Amino acid sequence: MQKIERLLDDLEISEGYDCSGHELKAPHIHEYLSRVFYNRRSKMDPLWNSVIVGGFDEQDKPFLAYVDLLGVTYSAPTLASGFGAHLAIPLLRKAIQNDGDEEKLTEEQAREVMVNCMKVLFYRDARSMDKYTLVTIKKSGAKVESDLKVENMQWGFAKDIKGYGSAQV
Repeated sequence: MQKIERLLDDLEISEGYDCSGHELKAPHIHEYLSRVFYNRRSKMDPLWNSVIVGGFDEQDKPFLAYVDLLGVTYSAPTLASGFGAHLAIPLLRKAIQNDGDEEKLTEEQAREVMVNCMKVLFYRDARSMDKYTLVTIKKSGAKVESDLKVENMQWGFAKDIKGYGSAQV
């Protein structure tokens, strides 16, 4: 991730030298990363990351796209990486049932869905930390909330699980 951050910093500096007023938007960054990841994969030296790029395009429309270590790219209204691609995507798709519903979703509703996704992911892999970071991207800028914690954890059901951990069968 540090290598990717350095590459993006270098790209921003090199693009800033022409002073044409051109600003890097999310689609530009996504396209650049897809080329970098594919190039590194082709050289048998992949960057072992999956990246989701979010922001706005040239027409100020929301942009969300994915690129992985092989240079595979795709875009969708709901994206997740890692374990979230298996467990969080169905929850996200439930919130956005029809095409265009993502624009009708309020910030509060989107936040509630994300908090629920983080809770489900924590319950599934309880060895992970219960803290996460939530980023809200608006046209006015991005807001980063760090050290949020999964709340209202209910582990009462665990005593009924047989054959796992210290439970006696």
